Amino acid sequence: MLFSLSAFCTGTDLRGKLSFSLEDHYYTLRKVYEHCQEVQGNLEITHLQRHMDLSFLKNIQEVQGYVLIAHNEVDYVPLENLRIIRGTQLYLGRYALSVFSNANRNGSAGLQALHMRNLTGQWDPGARVVGEVRLSVYFAHKIYSPPCDAKCGSPSCWGSGPEYCQTLTRSICASKCLTRCKGPKPTECCHSQCAAGCTGPKDTDCLACHHVSNSGVCQEYCPPLTIYNPHTYETEPNPNGKYMFGATCVKKCPYNYLATDLGSCTLTCPSSTRELILEHEQKCEKCSAHCVVADCYGLGVNVLKDVRAVNASNVHLFDGCTKIFAFCISSGYLYIEAWPQNWTDLGLFEKLSVVRGRVLYSGAYALLVQNLHNIESLGLRSLKEISNGLVFVHQNPALCYIDSILWSRIFRNPQQEARIIDNQPSDNCTNKGKICNKMCANGSCWGSGASQCFSCKGFLRGEECVESCNLNQGEFREFLIHKTCNLCHPECLPQNGTLSCNGSDSDQCVDCAHYRDDRHCVERCPSGLHGHVWKYPNENGICQLCPTNCTHSGVVPNQAQMRILKETEMKKVKILGSGAFGTVYKGVWIPEDEDVKIPVAIKVLREGTSPKANKEILDEAYIMAGVSSPYVCRLLGICLTSTVQLVTQLMPYGSLLDYVRENKDRIGSQHLLNWCVQIAKGMNYLEDHVRLVHRDLAARNVLVKSSNHVKITDFGLARLLDIDETEYHGVDRVGGNDKVPIKWMALESILHRKFTHQSDVWSYGVTVWELMTFGAKPYDGIPAREIPELLEKGERLPQPPICTIDVYMIMVKCWMIDSECRPRFRELVTDFSKMARDPPRYVVIQGDEQLVLPSPADSKFFRTLLEEEDMQDLLDAEEYLVPQPSFFRTEPSCTSHRTRIPSSRVNIVTSLSDSSSASPSLSPAQPSTYWTGHLTATRGPLSLSEARFPQTHSQGDSVRPSSHTHPPSTFCCKSFPNKPLPNTEEAPPCHQAPMHLTSPPTLLRPPSTLISAFLGGKPDTKELSTKVPLLIALSRSFLVPVTPSPPPSLVPGLQ
Repeated sequence: MLFSLSAFCTGTDLRGKLSFSLEDHYYTLRKVYEHCQEVQGNLEITHLQRHMDLSFLKNIQEVQGYVLIAHNEVDYVPLENLRIIRGTQLYLGRYALSVFSNANRNGSAGLQALHMRNLTGQWDPGARVVGEVRLSVYFAHKIYSPPCDAKCGSPSCWGSGPEYCQTLTRSICASKCLTRCKGPKPTECCHSQCAAGCTGPKDTDCLACHHVSNSGVCQEYCPPLTIYNPHTYETEPNPNGKYMFGATCVKKCPYNYLATDLGSCTLTCPSSTRELILEHEQKCEKCSAHCVVADCYGLGVNVLKDVRAVNASNVHLFDGCTKIFAFCISSGYLYIEAWPQNWTDLGLFEKLSVVRGRVLYSGAYALLVQNLHNIESLGLRSLKEISNGLVFVHQNPALCYIDSILWSRIFRNPQQEARIIDNQPSDNCTNKGKICNKMCANGSCWGSGASQCFSCKGFLRGEECVESCNLNQGEFREFLIHKTCNLCHPECLPQNGTLSCNGSDSDQCVDCAHYRDDRHCVERCPSGLHGHVWKYPNENGICQLCPTNCTHSGVVPNQAQMRILKETEMKKVKILGSGAFGTVYKGVWIPEDEDVKIPVAIKVLREGTSPKANKEILDEAYIMAGVSSPYVCRLLGICLTSTVQLVTQLMPYGSLLDYVRENKDRIGSQHLLNWCVQIAKGMNYLEDHVRLVHRDLAARNVLVKSSNHVKITDFGLARLLDIDETEYHGVDRVGGNDKVPIKWMALESILHRKFTHQSDVWSYGVTVWELMTFGAKPYDGIPAREIPELLEKGERLPQPPICTIDVYMIMVKCWMIDSECRPRFRELVTDFSKMARDPPRYVVIQGDEQLVLPSPADSKFFRTLLEEEDMQDLLDAEEYLVPQPSFFRTEPSCTSHRTRIPSSRVNIVTSLSDSSSASPSLSPAQPSTYWTGHLTATRGPLSLSEARFPQTHSQGDSVRPSSHTHPPSTFCCKSFPNKPLPNTEEAPPCHQAPMHLTSPPTLLRPPSTLISAFLGGKPDTKELSTKVPLLIALSRSFLVPVTPSPPPSLVPGLQ
């Protein structure tokens, strides 16, 4: 059989007693059994008068316990649909069905027939009904007993007429039938799981199940909650698992029942487990060690096992209780029939919040208060829920306020009712002034005063309803949450006319009453914190560390420089773009009193930032300025104008997104995987060393320093969007607003505004997808508002055509819903580094070996960058901020100055020289390592940013060129300040006159500009200074031809 959860009822356990008047008893039975199909306990039909309507019994089909029909005067009990009595409890310990004393004293009225025509089985006196149970039927007076109808074929029937013939399902069965049958033929046997007969041979044809019913299928057990996976050798949750609720399998236990790990719905947790109440679930949770019993036992349990009432001898056992286990189960009913004479309310239970009613008084009542002559109000002001059962408050002659209570708001289901009768008339209460306080909403309360309101008309402060909260005035300031007044922390300084706090903690004050220690307001600065650290307040009331007793931490000092720039020092040349945080300008930084120009990117944050936002911006700027990674752009300075401006180094080759789109036909697998490694290294640095979440990682926020070197930018800027709470909540995060990059964000970031390093991993997966598709748009054509639903359904970006499944599966792992299942950045560094050692195995590009990536200097971004008039004769930012010794040790006649980057273009194009042409005068006696190449020149001074050098050995981030032995020679630096370089037509062709400087000079420390611009990395300058004299022509210097040297061997690409 298949029942809905609403068709179950608990039954009663009165054993024939009459607890109320006949009318109240009938009301109780009707409320218990109305709409019920399966009785989880006992079906007790007693003390019913002849005129009473019993139609509420007609739907009952199964009874788990016993059936008792006694002390009635009705003609018959309408149990025509009852099919099985399981007898899990027996009346008097012996009977599953007991019928007796069903007639009035003079015999004029009484029970004439049972009419249980669908109750199948063998019903001879003393025989078993279900299991080892007996049938006991007694009539006080046999009024009339006619024979059964002739069509019955046996003397067994439930009443006169052929429709009441008893149906036999066991004694008439063929010998091959193991259990029940529907007829005498061998083909009419029931399935072995059937009880009470069947309509066919299948387990879905049973009239009732022998064990349990699983969605209409009779089975021995419900599907288990966990199953064993033979492939992983582990147990896993069973998606089809169900709980056993009586004789029915349910996917979820009914409300007010406890789910156990054993797969059952119970009313009390077994030993070694404890009750856990969640918002939508109640279950038994295993205790980590020994279960701590912090609750009290009610009547009939443990030390109160044989006690039937609370009195002076045992009331102390309930002192301090938060939960009472009553009648062997948790959270039963509250029944009060006696009370001290001088107590006028039930204030002893004023903290009671929930009555669960898992066991009910008389099988029906969760709260029953009767025959208390002195109480004037209930006083149950904290009661918020009665989970199950009825409320009966009657015969309390002094009780007022009871008619104002909104019982429906604390009931859990519509079948619950409150029966309020025979208390003090409400008119008498009104005349005595016993009415609800004016601060009570809807005139509903539990008693007298503003603390007894059922709900507040205004606001709730503590336990009392008030008109308003002390938000902007008053001695003690408050903040508001859901119409509740909450006190600010005592260390918050009251503000005049504005809020003093936004929370109850000491770090949520607008200003401090005494001192501030970090973010917390304190009464005094800590003294002897952890026994060693002492602090003192400065003139602004900020607690500072005392230096006298400090010990060296061993941490390297942060020597990063944060420059506060004047607006007059910066010149904006051209808008490069705008985004979520504001506008980006190409610009020039001209330090005051210096004759230099430094190319920079100026990021002007949006207007309207609050004081809190400005403070947060400075905190973020501190972090951004202190980064020290070759794969992360560093903040150079900040300009504190009305709209904050962040100044970073200008990468002249643009974003990686534009770069891969522009060169998609010339990018090989080596470069793609190298970029993946470098981005992962940069993000791992932000996670491990800076503890900073990027929030906006995408290919557009990765800049190209060279074809072999990329850097992450705009880290931390997305955080600045979130400083102004009002602004953020005003953004339609899934409605197409470009302030939030929905298509790069993790699902938890979109739905719950949760940003972590693992949400950055999701964005990293999308960034890798952009690279592998050469700049395609993720989820192109799909509106941003549809992305969350699409992700929740399991859809992800498709596999790029050039990617093997190895690379694609790394992307998929980055897009797992559970953030803890995503890889860490250090794991991504390892995975992509492994792939970068054998690129064609993991990224398949046609003609990969023949692809040569052009210099970034040929990019459209670079060409347009130098078109502006103000971008002339520039000095690189790193060279300016980290001054180095002269690049070459020159003669005194040579002019020493900073290395500039003129905009006129001269290409130094290297080509490998024939080793056979080495000069015979060379001797291996005095070694010197250097490079050789050919020089071609165009009109104008030399542009260092366009110099090109031979490929070199590479190891991680260090560049290791090949070494050859040559003798020393002399170096002559001849300055020709007014002589331009020769015309292109006059310059020697690339295949002629190999050239380099005439001396193997000793390098002190090469400018980082040259190393970064030409080699695409940040190599060890000390190593280069001792091994690599670079062949560099400085502007206005003369180069003479020499004999070429043997070529270096080549190893492609940086790892």
